[in-house]
Amino acid sequence: MEEKEIRREEFTLKGEEVVAFLKKIVHEGNIRRIIIKNEEKKTLIEIPLTLGVIGAFLLPVWAAIGAIAALAAKLTIVIEKVEEKPPAG
Repeated sequence: MEEKEIRREEFTLKGEEVVAFLKKIVHEGNIRRIIIKNEEKKTLIEIPLTLGVIGAFLLPVWAAIGAIAALAAKLTIVIEKVEEKPPAG
């Protein structure tokens, strides 16, 4: 049985860059969760993603992210990715 590891990456972006960046990251796959924080590192929105939750479901989420991004100069994006660990031995 394969083990899965959760890896976190943080990116600081200008507000207008956020939606395009997130669409690119989600398209790449293996994303478990997206967390958007303001300049004070306070969480503004946390989006859990599961396999198959893409497309029409994300339309209202993109709208919310766009609204948040329009109001912020800088945002920190935390991406949690699921990575397969190779079997030991």
